[in-house]
Amino acid sequence: MTYKTLLYETVDRVATITLNRPEVLNAIAMGMPGEIRAAVEAAEADPDVHVVVVRGAGKGFCGGYDLKRYAEQQGPSGGSQDMPWDPTLDFTGMWRNTQDFMSLWRCEKPTIARVHGAAVAGGSDIALCCDFLIMADDARIGYPPARVWGVPTPAMWVYRLGPQMAKRMMMTGDLIDGRRAVEIGLALESAPEADLDACVEALVGRLRGVPRNQLMMTKMVVNQAYEAMGLANTQRLATVFDGVARHSPEGLWFRERAQAVGFKQAVAERDSGETIAPGVSKRPRQ
Repeated sequence: MTYKTLLYETVDRVATITLNRPEVLNAIAMGMPGEIRAAVEAAEADPDVHVVVVRGAGKGFCGGYDLKRYAEQQGPSGGSQDMPWDPTLDFTGMWRNTQDFMSLWRCEKPTIARVHGAAVAGGSDIALCCDFLIMADDARIGYPPARVWGVPTPAMWVYRLGPQMAKRMMMTGDLIDGRRAVEIGLALESAPEADLDACVEALVGRLRGVPRNQLMMTKMVVNQAYEAMGLANTQRLATVFDGVARHSPEGLWFRERAQAVGFKQAVAERDSGETIAPGVSKRPRQ
């Protein structure tokens, strides 16, 4: 397969998927989720592959969806519909993306996210769908749009952190570095960026020699425990709410501010700690 948004290679029983849009911090473009799924399925079908590593080209892992373009764009966009909106359209598109990212979770072989720079918003979704997360000490991860205009649709924060810390991360949208991610159990390990490849290779080296059937059985045992807890239904609810977040009164206000003063200023107002969307309760119903 010819990929437009990523690179795929296999060496010594390891398949490496490199998100390859470095000029935009590997922002998630149309087609990228499907290409991730296709690459994962190629690795899964390859009898010589035992481990899958996901990484980003350039300065970071993945900056998420291009929210600046979606928020500032006039008229309907990939992030917003004209009102009244059809929630089923949002759900259909985002559910497909969520399931594409979750191919990393479903893959019969272990998947490792190698994170440097930033894995934010949708980029954190990709990283957290992997079995293992190894970060540079100064890398950042979080979901800032959870403050306004988004809900992480894979909802893996819940299953990795438990209720209290998941609420802490999702309600604030804060970013944390690799060291803190290890402290709270989000990441397996962190290392100085110069040593990140060696850190990933240490885990890969322990996994590549394990028979594929043994890896598959062990992963299935762990995954089914979370699936039995209702993972799929959690993701359905999160995907519905992601669309709601972009079309709520506050979500509409955020987009209007982005169009009026630019995305950067709208984010600064969102994160200021002040009450946002002044007068939004007085907005007439549409």
